[in-house]
Amino acid sequence: MHPLVAPASALEPTELVRTARHAVLSGIGEEGQRRLNAARVTVVGAGGLGSPVLLALAAAGIGSLTVIDDDTVELTNLQRQLAHRVEDIGTQKTASAERAITALAPQTVVTQHAVRLDASNAERLLSGADVVVDTSDSFATRRDVAAATEALGLPLVWGAVQEWHAQATVFWSEPPEGDPVVLADLFPVGTEGEPPSCAQVGVLGALCVQVGGILSGEVIKLITGAGHPLLGRLAIIDSLAARQHEIAIRPASSAPTAVSA
Repeated sequence: MHPLVAPASALEPTELVRTARHAVLSGIGEEGQRRLNAARVTVVGAGGLGSPVLLALAAAGIGSLTVIDDDTVELTNLQRQLAHRVEDIGTQKTASAERAITALAPQTVVTQHAVRLDASNAERLLSGADVVVDTSDSFATRRDVAAATEALGLPLVWGAVQEWHAQATVFWSEPPEGDPVVLADLFPVGTEGEPPSCAQVGVLGALCVQVGGILSGEVIKLITGAGHPLLGRLAIIDSLAARQHEIAIRPASSAPTAVSA
């Protein structure tokens, strides 16, 4: 796929050193690293999935990260939300996330929105991003994020984790190559229901880190043009059985078909 972001003109000397292992990586290289430096990524949620996504993207050299989350840090979050610390309990997750990002990658510009994203503000909050990552845990929020990214024509990197299981994919209403795939193709409106919360059924903290890495990798591939994104493919992870497979995402009128195991 064609790179999503034009490269920055140059990297600062310290950033060249910090990201040197990307410069020798096939598919990224020095030019790809400059693309990452020029990229603007918005992450909805700074919790179990959002934390590793934000840290991985900051470490990768993303130039601008916007964090949207209206929640505060609680002690029970720390089992899986790795951007936060004990001393952050009671503070806004967006502020805690910015602290962690800045400590790791001072050159990354962080924008905080400590608000709940909904249909009334989604397009305004997501406008200006090159890529949006949805790590939210409410289907109402996921619907609002998906509707806004579809209207704006932005790629949406999407993930969900519950108990020992996870899903990850990429939605895009206006891809430069291939067919458009949107959230309604996976979950037709009115069919999804509301999943139980992790407080009710639990979640494996290590799985959040694993899936956060997958989502971050999809963002990096979209920005640099490396590899093949999960557009039109849903990765399904069963951590308890140590199995991962994928299905093709078809239009909502037809059922998904298994493509690999």
